[in-house]
Amino acid sequence: MPLKKNSILFFLLALAIVSCDSSQVFDQYKTVSNAWHKDDVVNFSINPPDSINPYNLFINIRNTNSYKYNNLFLIVQMNFPHGKSITDTLEYKMAKSSGELLGTGLTSIKENKLWYKEHVVFKESGTYQLNIKHAMRKIGKVQGLNELEGVTDVGFRIEKLNNK
Repeated sequence: MPLKKNSILFFLLALAIVSCDSSQVFDQYKTVSNAWHKDDVVNFSINPPDSINPYNLFINIRNTNSYKYNNLFLIVQMNFPHGKSITDTLEYKMAKSSGELLGTGLTSIKENKLWYKEHVVFKESGTYQLNIKHAMRKIGKVQGLNELEGVTDVGFRIEKLNNK
């Protein structure tokens, strides 16, 4: 019986620690299909909290051991409320040279918190749209991969700056 009480107490304590993320402003994930098709765009609608303070932006990727590449190429488009649009092609390292996947996690699923932009001020009021798709291709090939295996979820996160 004491073991059960200790397990419940440990679980509640861990939940409290994880939920105490004071820097988080927006954090959302979307699940992708078994294989992320090159035409499948992951969309996020963002209503920033203000138009004065700067924020750091992150793309979060959850992947399994079936992800077989050392890097990840993404095309990220941010559409502003009044029509402006910014498109970036980004590359992220996803594995060590030994093939061991980077990221955090004790199971076969690894979570990667990847920098997108820092010190961003959302100057326009209204809803911002963020679109993310992969742009992976095999070395020496012009055509991109139709389907990218191993990515399970794509997320977007906005954090307050840590002013220490």
